[in-house]
Amino acid sequence: MWIGIAFCAAITITGMALSNQPTLQEWQVSPLIVALLLGFVIGNLRPGRQHALFERGLKFCTHWMLRSGIILFGFSVTVQQVSSLGVGAFGVDILIVTAILTIGYTLGTRWLRLDPETALLTSAGSAICGAAAILATESTIRAKPAATAIAVTTVVLFGSLAMFVYPIIFSLFGWDEKLFGVYIGATVHEVAQVVATGEAIGRDALTTAVVVKLMRVMLLVPFLLIVGHWWIRRQRINDGHKEKPTLIVPWFAFGFVGVILLNSFIYLPNSVREGLRFLGSFALTMAMAALGYETRLAKLRSLGFKPFILALILFATLIFGGAIVTPLMADNLSTSLHLTSSSK
Repeated sequence: MWIGIAFCAAITITGMALSNQPTLQEWQVSPLIVALLLGFVIGNLRPGRQHALFERGLKFCTHWMLRSGIILFGFSVTVQQVSSLGVGAFGVDILIVTAILTIGYTLGTRWLRLDPETALLTSAGSAICGAAAILATESTIRAKPAATAIAVTTVVLFGSLAMFVYPIIFSLFGWDEKLFGVYIGATVHEVAQVVATGEAIGRDALTTAVVVKLMRVMLLVPFLLIVGHWWIRRQRINDGHKEKPTLIVPWFAFGFVGVILLNSFIYLPNSVREGLRFLGSFALTMAMAALGYETRLAKLRSLGFKPFILALILFATLIFGGAIVTPLMADNLSTSLHLTSSSK
């Protein structure tokens, strides 16, 4: 097992080092994505030859390291941050997350004829918090590595595109920075992409966008609980009640909530908090390295371009749907945004 773990750790360290290079830093390329690509390339150079040697370590990383990373991700969120923008911003998040999940799964399975796993993972990544949501959902429904990898790829592609598109939209909309920050936080895929996009607009946009995004991240917990029950019912119907599938309870989601509460109400030195965040990031990156190694090119080819078409539709829905929903919630948002600014 230790050989596989050491292998994933080596890829993780390499991925983090590469992501700190000036070019990749400028493009806000996450270490998770670099590790996924490195693992994918290595795994496809000699498929199957080293797999027996690494297998136990890979399973450990995709299971325990993944869950540990999600739990430690809670040190990036506080209850105070979530409550600072009030009901209006939370309402925007709920509406957009619900709409994207519903539209994505329905279009993916019925129109594009994607397998349910790929449709759900792609929708979850677009709706909630990018790669972290995809990995958490994959852990709950036990999806195939190829479906997970392609979903992560779509999130990276269109989330990165958002960093260039949103500043143009800001110049066209004429909104103030805080309102546009809500729009960014509620519609851009990854936390890192939200930060990069908010910085391109301004300080107020950045501050508001990050808080709204973290509120959106918290929706991962109820989503996992709901999707776990729904997935088990779906399996029972599809199997004709022949076999009772095991309900997979996402216990790590409760750990995530517990860490948020700990981060909110118990004092921790900044060095300790930053260290725990780094450990969470390292654990998630190791899980991505293992996932990339286990993903075979032939399986990705079998999925074709349909996941990218679905992701493109969801990206357009986030842009145009968010542009409609955010101003409609403006009355509720204006009070909370005013309170936030006056408290600074």
